[in-house]
Amino acid sequence: MSFPVRVSDVMSRPVRTVDPETSMADAASTCDREAIGSVVVVEDSSPVGIVTSADFVRVLGTVTEPGRHAVAEFMSAPVRTIQPEATLGDAVDTMRDDDISRLVVVEDGTPVGLVSTDDIAATVPQILHRSELTVTPGEHQYRVRPETAYEHEEWTYESMAASDRHVSVGDRVEFRKAITEQDVRSFAALSGDTNRLHLDEEYASGTRFGRRIVHGTLVSSLISAALARLPGVTIYVSQDLSFLAPVDIGETVTAVCEIAEALGRDKYLVTTDVVDDSDTSVIEGQAVVLVDDLPETASIEIEAIP
Repeated sequence: MSFPVRVSDVMSRPVRTVDPETSMADAASTCDREAIGSVVVVEDSSPVGIVTSADFVRVLGTVTEPGRHAVAEFMSAPVRTIQPEATLGDAVDTMRDDDISRLVVVEDGTPVGLVSTDDIAATVPQILHRSELTVTPGEHQYRVRPETAYEHEEWTYESMAASDRHVSVGDRVEFRKAITEQDVRSFAALSGDTNRLHLDEEYASGTRFGRRIVHGTLVSSLISAALARLPGVTIYVSQDLSFLAPVDIGETVTAVCEIAEALGRDKYLVTTDVVDDSDTSVIEGQAVVLVDDLPETASIEIEAIP
């Protein structure tokens, strides 16, 4: 069961509309009065264009009497629309393809909201950048790198890196484990998050999930486990996450981290994802990490995987 972030979750509403014959001056007054950045132009209840703050600036630079000019002369048309149930990923793809920053959200052909890059950035900022991240292929090999304090026989991990001691763009690491009943109860006690959704079966059966699920933060902690297995000493600087689907107790999940960009001064942008056994994304995100050299006392065993 997946619960992706949808357009309806972040869109601005209600949408403000004007007729094509409305003057630019009146449209600008509406935006100023209601502290909004755009109005949708409708004809017979259907969106035919959009006028934004950039259009108002353009009017001021080209005409002397904005009250004599209708919005139809300056609106962007045709307008691009999207359904409320579409995912934010779909919205971002449409914005990129058309090089626009707003979409009109329509239901049964009628505008019900607006979604902009600002709305998306305020909710899931990494979704605007993920498809822009590029990975430069290198001479990487899958390796097992037991450089942690200890490992457990039920954990599995793979590291693909160009160097045994230094990270580079394209390095990738995966960490896989089952999240057990004991994990959930221990996390609740350690963190203080004793939400009954995670601990009480009868209570959880009445929620939208219909059963107990793992704490989202516990699932995301596998990202930290994966990062710990990159070459060097990895230190978190920042992390953006979107929780896309619940994880059941006892389910095995895999954290996948990949160095996407070198930011300078030993900092790196990393894609940070968690998937379940059916390869469904349960978490998507990106992090900035600082990677220091290993201390002189570090003892590392390397085993290439054929």
